[in-house]
Amino acid sequence: MMVAPTMPKGLDVSRETRERLERYADILLRWSQKINLVSPHDLPHLWSRHIADSLQLATLIPAGGVSLVDMGSGGGFPGLVIACATDAHVTLIESDQRKAAFLREAARVAGVQVTVCAQRLEVADVPPAQVVTARALAPLPLLLEWGTRFLRPDGFCLFLKGRNAEEELTAADADWHMTTTRIPSRTNVDGVILELSDIRRVRDLNNE
Repeated sequence: MMVAPTMPKGLDVSRETRERLERYADILLRWSQKINLVSPHDLPHLWSRHIADSLQLATLIPAGGVSLVDMGSGGGFPGLVIACATDAHVTLIESDQRKAAFLREAARVAGVQVTVCAQRLEVADVPPAQVVTARALAPLPLLLEWGTRFLRPDGFCLFLKGRNAEEELTAADADWHMTTTRIPSRTNVDGVILELSDIRRVRDLNNE
């Protein structure tokens, strides 16, 4: 079942952002008939389950054209949604060549400028950014392993997490020191946004 690419009421965005997101949703629905961008079960909930969830991060991105790296962008969540809603300079890292092609075309249709890096996260070569994001990608310890490669020393990470967030934070504590801010999700009662800064490996601290 396909859903109409019309933004539901209740999402507080500008007219320009709404138009960009609706163009993005339209092309995502069309490409989803060819490649697996969003689960068919989730397509009827595209706006509430994916776009609105990703939009939460846009309100946490500083204005002024900051640099942002989105890891494992897939169908564009959250990175392309953030690009539609902010003035951030967004780099999308997606190793699947078909999905990378979709991201380039979706950005063109939506009218936003992004950089698409079609490489694996372990080897992707992009400049360090002020913000690193990810959604539904991997457990926190692995996100930190990847994300610190792309993060400036004064930057921070924004990771959308579910009910296992506290367990993942405990697991990460063994190898990582960081300042953690928990922001309740507005779209998922079990969800949380983890804002992580001052990220350093424990072994590096012990060697100082």
